[in-house]
Amino acid sequence: MRIGYAAYSRSQAPASALISVTDHAVERYLQRVRGVLDARPEIAGRVRAAWEAGRVTDSPRGAVHVRDVDRADLVYVCLLDRPRDELVVVTLWEEGDDPAVPREFTDALRRRRRPSAG
Repeated sequence: MRIGYAAYSRSQAPASALISVTDHAVERYLQRVRGVLDARPEIAGRVRAAWEAGRVTDSPRGAVHVRDVDRADLVYVCLLDRPRDELVVVTLWEEGDDPAVPREFTDALRRRRRPSAG
């Protein structure tokens, strides 16, 4: 999915970029937001919409934070790869004390997914 950079004025980036989503970001999305058959296009679409709405801020260590349009507590951590013209969604988190999915459920999922030793 391509994204325009007009809303992010501090960037020296080109007019559009590819949005990529890491496996880790997909797992976090499925844990924290909602279960879907293919989360990558949904994440890319939400990041694109937030980027175009100007909901982008610089963060430490060269990343950018993209705040979801529909859920202000949902923040996508992205890396802007200018040479490749790509925005990479690395992870995401929910701010605040009231997550959509309680931690006890996501911890149970993590324990279930660990490979067995043997």
